[in-house]
Amino acid sequence: MLIKRSLFAFASICISLCGGSQSTVRAGDWQTVDGRYLDRQEIRATVERLIEAHNVTGLGIGLISQGKVFSLETFGYRDIRKKAPLEVNTLMYGASLTKATFAYYVMQLVDEGLIDLDKPISAYLPKSLHEYEGYQDLEGDERWRRLTFRLLLTHQSGFANWRFLPPEGGFDRTGKLKFFLNPGSRYAYSGEGFLLAQRVLEYGLGLNVKKEMQSRIFNKYGMKRTVLAIRGKPFKNQANNYSLEGRNVGKMAFKDVNAAGSMQTTLSEWATFLAAVVRGDGLSDRSKKEMIKTQIRIKSARQFPTFSDQTTSKYDSIALGYGLGWGVFKSPYGEAFFKEGHDDGTANYSLCIEGKKTCILLMSNSVRAEGIFKELVDTLLGDVGLPWEWEQYTPYDYPSSEVK
Repeated sequence: MLIKRSLFAFASICISLCGGSQSTVRAGDWQTVDGRYLDRQEIRATVERLIEAHNVTGLGIGLISQGKVFSLETFGYRDIRKKAPLEVNTLMYGASLTKATFAYYVMQLVDEGLIDLDKPISAYLPKSLHEYEGYQDLEGDERWRRLTFRLLLTHQSGFANWRFLPPEGGFDRTGKLKFFLNPGSRYAYSGEGFLLAQRVLEYGLGLNVKKEMQSRIFNKYGMKRTVLAIRGKPFKNQANNYSLEGRNVGKMAFKDVNAAGSMQTTLSEWATFLAAVVRGDGLSDRSKKEMIKTQIRIKSARQFPTFSDQTTSKYDSIALGYGLGWGVFKSPYGEAFFKEGHDDGTANYSLCIEGKKTCILLMSNSVRAEGIFKELVDTLLGDVGLPWEWEQYTPYDYPSSEVK
């Protein structure tokens, strides 16, 4: 179903740069990292053209300059049947943006001396891991004792993304948790690794991760709608999610906290958090640098499938790698860090150029949005050398035969 441009709902908030240099950003205009100036009409025209061309249901865009939110804009619908517009305070599924948020929290614990990134998780657990609920499958396999928070947060656990997603493909509801690689062997994306990090904090340190992140992050930054779990009545102004075929797959609602992907948030609130991250708020300089520095270089041709043997040297020039909860690479404009969020009806992307304290945040309730992410980043942020093939963000109008 083609969404006509005349029906687009648009919301825009322009927040003062609070004394930021006017030579850096002209009043009313956005400056890209490659020095171009874009006015609101240019930005809006670009986005409307792309979401109409690729039939994207709803899209929110946050732009951050000098560590401050510069603008928030939304397009399209949170519920296409009701013609309900997507708004800056619409509750959306954060998906794996949860991982980056959790990693920030973990680094606060590192600052406070509560955990050591390189201490084996066995040092925190009073019992063997297989004695805890959800980890019985690991009985007899002592490799879990090699795991550390650093390995878990850099996707080096050796677990599948999820136990119910076997490497050979498909869905196995009865899938068992097991090591497919030895811990520390290589980068292999794993939600199970992040969930285990959460469990170690809960089982070993007695921390309530939900309450901790609420008080340390959500309350601190005024994120009143952001939650890690939803129980009870549905939230108002919450987005439906739409599949690649445009089918409504409903609203996401996790009843339990999952550090790998249960967060619900809004464009406005997560942009506020992202601005805090790029400024370094809430972390020591050392921990912030540790979080977004290269912990492991990535040689895989694609991020998924997790255990693909296909490798490439294509990304050596940008030093593609992973930090703690964030992907990293070297752009022509300095060090960059990023995090995606993906599900059947969700497409999120955040990217910051560290030295310039400039970021873009894209949040969509349509997975089709991934087909316009490259052009949005190139146009609104700059040609930063986005590893779009690795992230599988093939442009909607790109000849499939040219994707290598």
